[in-house]
Amino acid sequence: MNKLLSTLLAGLMALSSTAQAEKISLERIYSDPSLSGKTPKNLTVSPDGKRATYIQSRTDDYNRYDLWEYNVESGERSMLVDSKALMSGAENLSDEEKARRERLRIYGKGILQYTWSADGSALMFPLAGDVYYYQLATKKAVKLTNSEGFATDVKFSPKGNFVSYVLNQNLYVIDIKSGKTKALTTLGGGDIKYAMAEFVAQEEIDRMTGYWWSGDESKIALTKVDMSPVEVVTRNEIYADSIKLVDQRYPFAGTPNVNIELGIMDVAGKADDIRWIDLGEDKDIYLARGKWLPNNKTFSYQWQNRTQQLLELRFVDAKTLEQQVVIQEKSDTWVNIHDSLKYLDNSFIWGSERDGFHHLYQFDYQGKLIAQLTKGDWVVDALKAVNKKTGDIYFTGRKDTPLESHVYKVNLNKPNMISRVSKRDGYHRVSFSKDASIYLDSYSNIMQPTQVSLHKANGEQITWMEENKVDKNHPFYPYKSDFIKPRFGTLKAEDGQTLYYRIFEPKGFEGKRPVINFVYGGPGSQQITNSWSGRNALFQHLTQKGYVVFTLDNRGSANRGKKFEDPIYKHLGNVELKDQLTGIDYVKTLDFVDPNRIAIYGHSYGGYMTIMGMFKAPDVYKVGVSGSPVTDWGLYDTHYTERFAGHPGKDNKDYEISNVFQYAEGLKGDLLIYHGMADDNVLFTNSTKLYKHLQDLGKPFDVMTYPGSKHSIRGKKTGLHLAKTIVRYFDKNL
Repeated sequence: MNKLLSTLLAGLMALSSTAQAEKISLERIYSDPSLSGKTPKNLTVSPDGKRATYIQSRTDDYNRYDLWEYNVESGERSMLVDSKALMSGAENLSDEEKARRERLRIYGKGILQYTWSADGSALMFPLAGDVYYYQLATKKAVKLTNSEGFATDVKFSPKGNFVSYVLNQNLYVIDIKSGKTKALTTLGGGDIKYAMAEFVAQEEIDRMTGYWWSGDESKIALTKVDMSPVEVVTRNEIYADSIKLVDQRYPFAGTPNVNIELGIMDVAGKADDIRWIDLGEDKDIYLARGKWLPNNKTFSYQWQNRTQQLLELRFVDAKTLEQQVVIQEKSDTWVNIHDSLKYLDNSFIWGSERDGFHHLYQFDYQGKLIAQLTKGDWVVDALKAVNKKTGDIYFTGRKDTPLESHVYKVNLNKPNMISRVSKRDGYHRVSFSKDASIYLDSYSNIMQPTQVSLHKANGEQITWMEENKVDKNHPFYPYKSDFIKPRFGTLKAEDGQTLYYRIFEPKGFEGKRPVINFVYGGPGSQQITNSWSGRNALFQHLTQKGYVVFTLDNRGSANRGKKFEDPIYKHLGNVELKDQLTGIDYVKTLDFVDPNRIAIYGHSYGGYMTIMGMFKAPDVYKVGVSGSPVTDWGLYDTHYTERFAGHPGKDNKDYEISNVFQYAEGLKGDLLIYHGMADDNVLFTNSTKLYKHLQDLGKPFDVMTYPGSKHSIRGKKTGLHLAKTIVRYFDKNL
């Protein structure tokens, strides 16, 4: 749920400005070429630093991606692999792959993921369920697999001698030189899954794998997941011309999770010869992360208890399986999971929120603190690279403003002497080379579509990879001059903390204007940033029609530190709505706003917030559009729900006040609820349960369902229909 944002216009970016503008129609937003222009994704610097690779959508189909490269020496760009040449027909995804892509938020077809070999001589990518190996020397893609089933979680081994993958719930490796395939496990099937991440690991913990290679390629650490304790829910996946009954093991809040085991095996050994690690007497736990140390003799894993108030970094001797707890993180609310971990020769870097903000710390291998490397009332986003020769550490963070992500540098020998590397104000998503000498910067700001450039480690730009300049050849050029730049501002919450907002104000209209309060509101998300957003295309359309579009990040949302997050603990839907109403109180003071025509709209957690707003503040919100909402937190999963609401067996009153049903009598305005009828994340039951409750109360409301759609309601035609439905609903009722 922390990643679940409305993806109605995913992959489409907002807009810029030109002399003779056209109005932005919904049809144009969903047609080719993309209004975003060229937007490379999955940017990576090759291990030898000679190339930068990426996937890019085709001009004739923005949902299909090919593999491209930029040659640093020659400055030339070229397509490495044409996905259409390898597979031009429909891609028949397995149910496991459909679920995996939904968890990864991967949308599209063609080449969507790829990996470099360690020496930079080859790339590997999955396509249509098979594994392809591409050598730069031959410029040919060779299919390594041709088996029944759908290969997932495909990886190069660290030295590039093997390719590994999961097929039919077992782990396989291919020796690239010999071409021989070996099954490392054979006992997977039914409720037993080897080397695979379970549902909550994928959806909530951001762990998409269940196996880890040692650096010398001799060993693999892997999980065994027993799904049998998890409750089976028979879910109807309703499609346009059929109904598919799916027995899904869904871990509802308060119910048992999977039984998970963690083991180590020798790659050259016999299949299924796994030595199991003692995870402790308490089996009701989460395995958050896994990582080998540089010595290839020690495996580390992050262990989290069921309440998520304790997180431990544990080291395991791969030979004896003896363990030590090196780091403990504790909280009275919850401990956030992160990826800020980097092992060095004699110490390691670890991210922690122990001072209230996510910062970087240096520890020795016994767990003794050496230094806090970053400090202040701001958060580190991610640890990106370490130059072992100089001791320079590169990371992204919010030191200058929480609305922008920048690249910074700190040295191991000079803690807290932080310098900013990125030059331009805005949002930087970066990928460093292995030696931390250069990096790729995927940059945008609220007025500039995503640009990709190559930089030296000091921030100096080497070259553009994709300038994506909005000139006469850019697909958005005809719409430039009508782009309405939003205004940013701040307000104060009731506890004095700062709330950031963004407002799109229509131009050229007389009289008071209606307002749409777009909301997400949930933890792990941030809406207000100085970055290019695909969602703004719809906002621009609405603003050009005369609507005011207002968004605010309430307490509980991300990138502001634990003090800003913690007020929602065991009070979901309360503090968030108070802050949204603080924002609306401000909006009502604007002389161009009609205070009697205010709507609220959101998807997922935003759908939940929309319903709470319509039920608890009916005199404020006259119209609501709620997408794929949680209505009963007892129907959502364990890891997410219990992190913020506690265990329902112990905190049932908190669940009652956080669910929407006891407030339904308050509904006065016009409410539209839409939901995908094959949603395996926020189950369709959340909506049907509310439908029945409102019907029993005699409360009128409107419904739009999407046969075959998962949680994200994706696809060009479906997305266009949904956008038209939302806009028409506002036009009719607001």
